[in-house]
Order: sequence, then structure tokens, then C-alpha cells
Amino acid sequence: MNPWDLGSPLYRKLVISAMVLIGVGILLSVVAAVASVQPLTWAALAFIITGLLTHLAGLVVRARDARARQAAARSGRGS
Repeated sequence: MNPWDLGSPLYRKLVISAMVLIGVGILLSVVAAVASVQPLTWAALAFIITGLLTHLAGLVVRARDARARQAAARSGRGS
């Protein structure tokens, strides 16, 4: 099984949100570079950083879910 199939709805929302934020940041960065608009570059950077932080939050949620699955598997075997 892959992380997407095993992931909780929160994990999936965080991953999708991170991808969208990073994608918007990259798009804004390209537009800012072509148009030479410095404030837009900073906005793009903010989107990319927010996307990366959201991605990290998704990794934390994924690790938490994995620990919960392992604990449930252990308690199921001990019975």
C-alpha cells in the first residue's frame, strides 16, 4: 500500500493544499520574473514557503497515522 491509500483525510488535504500552494508560488515566480515585478516575487516566495510548511505538516500527520496503525496492529496481535 502507498501513503496515499493509507493516509487519513487530513493527510490528503494537507498534501493537496501543499501542492496547490507551491504551484501557485512557482507560477507567480515565473510571472514576476517575466514582468520584473519585485513585490510579486516576494508574494511568490511566501506561497512557496507556506506550501513547504504545509507539506511538512502532512509528513507529521503521516508519521502520526503510521504510529497509530502500528500500535493498533500490536494490540491486535497481543489479544
